[in-house]
Amino acid sequence: MSKRNSQEAKRAARERLRAEREKQAKKDKLRRQAIVGGSVLAILAVAGGIGFAVANMDDGGSDKSWADAADKKLVKPANSSGKNGTIVLIGDKDAKKTIDVYEDMRCPACANFEQALGETVKKGAEDGKYKLQIHLGSIIDGNFGGDGSKNATSALGAALDVSTEAFSEYHSLLYSAEHHPPENEDKFADNDYLLKVAENVDALKDNKEFETAVEKGTYDKWALEMIDSFNEAGVQGTPTVRIDGKDVEVSKLPAELEKLGVK
Repeated sequence: MSKRNSQEAKRAARERLRAEREKQAKKDKLRRQAIVGGSVLAILAVAGGIGFAVANMDDGGSDKSWADAADKKLVKPANSSGKNGTIVLIGDKDAKKTIDVYEDMRCPACANFEQALGETVKKGAEDGKYKLQIHLGSIIDGNFGGDGSKNATSALGAALDVSTEAFSEYHSLLYSAEHHPPENEDKFADNDYLLKVAENVDALKDNKEFETAVEKGTYDKWALEMIDSFNEAGVQGTPTVRIDGKDVEVSKLPAELEKLGVK
């Protein structure tokens, strides 16, 4: 092969290689665009799915109307405190120090708080270091739709009617890693689910009065009163912890508890 022909062959080979590279680059660009576009569509589909799921959440077969519940006669649980029974008190009511905890039963941050510090806070109250007052709201019901925050509060009212200890244990279980659902899953609107979790509390297991109260919504009106009281407290988010009326950052709570003699 002549030198000229050899150079022409090399130039042609380079051109073919360049053309192949350009062709592959176009394919890669289209593939990346497809992946990005698909990802966006998937995100939108998931978001749409969540919105659809929230809008169409099932409450476990219950046909209760929370609008109707507002018109019911108020039934306060035994062992409740405060106006309309809207405070759950743990510890000595005459204790000098007071810790108020404001929570939403569907709130994931509240679940994290309870799993990390809930038992410590309750034990301090039980040991007489202070009185603990628990307040429940329904912020997530309003933000995501559904009735789980309200319904779980009503079920906790039924537990409180049994005993403060039953309430405390049930409250901890509903917030546990095993039983607390993601905030976009309105599982607490399902009475069957709430009763299933309650089977783990000795005082509530096979307790027909408790079961009937949950199924009939005996404490639905009380739950709404509890939520109204929560809303009047000026709470901006959950969980909110106040010691003697002053907000305390959750991250600083262990140090504040230590000052109160809780270890």
